[in-house]
Amino acid sequence: MASPTPVSQSQSILGKTHIKIHIAQTSFIPTSLRNPSFGSTFFPRRCSVQFKTPRGIVKMPLKAVIVSATTAEKPKKRYPGEAKGFVEEMRFVAMKLHTRDQAKEGEKEVKEPQEQSVAKWEPTVDGYLKFLVDSKLVYDTLEGIVEKAPFSSYAEFRNTGLERSVKLAKDLEWFKEQGHTIPEPSSPGVTYAQYLKELAEEDPQAFLCHFYNIYFAHTAGGRMIGKKVAEKILNNKELEFYKWDGDLSQILQSVREKLNKVAESWTREEKNHCLEETEKSFKFSGEILRLVLS
Repeated sequence: MASPTPVSQSQSILGKTHIKIHIAQTSFIPTSLRNPSFGSTFFPRRCSVQFKTPRGIVKMPLKAVIVSATTAEKPKKRYPGEAKGFVEEMRFVAMKLHTRDQAKEGEKEVKEPQEQSVAKWEPTVDGYLKFLVDSKLVYDTLEGIVEKAPFSSYAEFRNTGLERSVKLAKDLEWFKEQGHTIPEPSSPGVTYAQYLKELAEEDPQAFLCHFYNIYFAHTAGGRMIGKKVAEKILNNKELEFYKWDGDLSQILQSVREKLNKVAESWTREEKNHCLEETEKSFKFSGEILRLVLS
């Protein structure tokens, strides 16, 4: 093999960029570069590259040029809603899991009775009571978790104004005064509450996904359901479950800001993990909602 001679040479190796390679050492080693523009060739152990620019000569190590060129080919992936904050990302994913009757962004096909338009529902008082009892167990669990705060970030969500346990207790007392028997929590509520307890101890990102979806869904679709059910079986009585103390829009905005703040410290992988939990949240909540029609 012929021994190469030290030279200064001009080559076009990065697209059409004209560069000058200065070889600092004559011994060569075989280098297989991953960039297909280079193929498999020989490069010196140490060499530098000069770029001629309007401001003068710019000198860089060849390795830095290669890394810069390959890195530039991989733009950062943007997630739907990311520019507005992580809560918007959660909202975007949640909306996709609605049916078109429930939300204009919905993509889910109607498969379960509770996924049909509320106007088609035939609720019963007994079924509605089961729904309220199981809902109270879930809210009791959520509020107990943020009070205990096994992760410090949970403490941000104490006394937000979205709490529902006290309101539901008043509603159940009203039903009792009307002569109705208040049932014990059933399987859907018990199962969900237990899942939340276990999740909260080991997976804060997934837990806060449920926190967001439970509370925010109730302020939107939940209110509409409450109104329609009241029209059909409660003579239009508005339950405490659907009332908030103060301006609800301001309460929601405050909680959004807290969630966004907490999520700022998460990695992209942790955020994606949180988003992936959305479907489970809908599944558990849907099973409780189905009780209205039982």
